[in-house]
Amino acid sequence: MQAFDATRLNWPMDWTAVFGRSAPLFMEIGFGNAQFLIALAQRHPEANIIGVEISLPSIKKAERKAHNLGLTNVRVVHGDARLTLWGGMPPASLTRLYLNFPDPWHKAAHHERKLINGRFLHLLATRMVAGGLLEIATDDAGYQEHIAACLEATPYFTSTTGETFATEDNERLRTKYELKALAEGRTCHYYHWQRNETTAENLFPTPQEIPMPHAILQSPLSLAEMNERYTPQSYNDELPIRFIRLYESGRDRALLVETHVAEDPLPQRVALFIQGRTTPNEYIIGLHEIGFPRPTVGIHHAIAHLARWVIGLDERTVVLHHNLASQLVS
Repeated sequence: MQAFDATRLNWPMDWTAVFGRSAPLFMEIGFGNAQFLIALAQRHPEANIIGVEISLPSIKKAERKAHNLGLTNVRVVHGDARLTLWGGMPPASLTRLYLNFPDPWHKAAHHERKLINGRFLHLLATRMVAGGLLEIATDDAGYQEHIAACLEATPYFTSTTGETFATEDNERLRTKYELKALAEGRTCHYYHWQRNETTAENLFPTPQEIPMPHAILQSPLSLAEMNERYTPQSYNDELPIRFIRLYESGRDRALLVETHVAEDPLPQRVALFIQGRTTPNEYIIGLHEIGFPRPTVGIHHAIAHLARWVIGLDERTVVLHHNLASQLVS
């Protein structure tokens, strides 16, 4: 079974090609020990099933179980569920989504890490077919109230039972965690909801990779002088971008700027470079290949900000060429 890295998925993925067939597409987010995921694949051989999980040991466990059972209708994705849905799933492609006992994130400081909220449900609505099923289960009393409030507020999903939740579901596949919760006397809440016909504005367009960005400047300053004048910078116009640390490489005649680009759905921590060219006083500013970054619009904005910073160091600096999504002024 092939495992995918969420940060390396095609935007979007052709899941028909991945599975080698056209079939209803199911997804489980946070599959843990893969007991539910594997049972789901066995129960629904007619479906293509994707498991998304942040834990690498869980990914390996799922791969091993699927291989040992000879299952061909399940694939796993290692990484963030929002990124997988937003970038990897074509619009109106998902038939079912299962969320079994997601982390409730009790601390107030961690509240924003909760997966289920209005924005997530809006994203899901753009990726799910009309009539698609949303199945959620939790044993956490606080989280069940939060989930209920989110579902009752969304215009894009409707309960299949007429009730917000049930406290019994004897037809479902059980997870290991669920069996433990029931054995310990905890009440589980089950949400059976369905994507309705309400149109969901696609506020989550499929990300695009654009040409590898670069800018070529002519400046009287040396790399050493640029290094001396460097201070950390932050920008919040197009999206949050931070220049954190600068490193100098004497051998390569280059500066590396550690940069964080807080771009949805793929935040990236990358290295931008300012490198001397063979022509004296000419520099190229670009994206280093460290960490296999993806050249998104946000990366273009980051390089534009770095180029503007260099331009601002000396009024004699001019722009010779660039291919950036942002405009530069020499």
